[in-house]
Amino acid sequence: MQPVNVLDARNQLSQLIAAAGNGEDVVIAKRGRPVVRIVAIRDASHASGDAALWLTNNPVPARSARSTAELDAQIAGEREGWE
Repeated sequence: MQPVNVLDARNQLSQLIAAAGNGEDVVIAKRGRPVVRIVAIRDASHASGDAALWLTNNPVPARSARSTAELDAQIAGEREGWE
């Protein structure tokens, strides 16, 4: 597929997304210079936009989990260093 200028891309976005989803190379150009490429997401789990699902699949490591009291103490210690 030839590069598509920005105005045409805006008017044909649905068709360009469908083309990218079908594996076509979709490039958008600004003033004749290629600027961006639209590509399909291969792993559907990243496309869901479901933050809760992502957090379930990617839990915070135990070493990073701190209590509110620990965070407050760290913040207070850093504030003391400012003065």
